Amino acid sequence: MPSIPFDTHKFIRRLREAGISEKHAEAIAEAFREANLEAEIATKTDLRELEYRLIIKLGTMIVVAIGVVATLVKLL
Repeated sequence: MPSIPFDTHKFIRRLREAGISEKHAEAIAEAFREANLEAEIATKTDLRELEYRLIIKLGTMIVVAIGVVATLVKLL
C-alpha cells in the first residue's frame, strides 16, 4: 500500500522548536507514522487506472445506447 513520504527527524525537530519535549515529539511522530500506514491513499497511478476504467464503461454505454436507438429506428 502506498504511503506519504514522511521525514520523521524533520517532524520531531519542528515539534521540538515549537516547545514540545523530545519524548512527546517522538510519540507524536510515531503515532503519525502509524496512522499514515493505515490510511488508504490513492496514487496518481490508481487514479489513472480508474479514469481508464470509467472511460471504457462510458464508451460501452454509449455504443449500447446507439445500438438500441438504431434498432428502434429500424423497427419503427
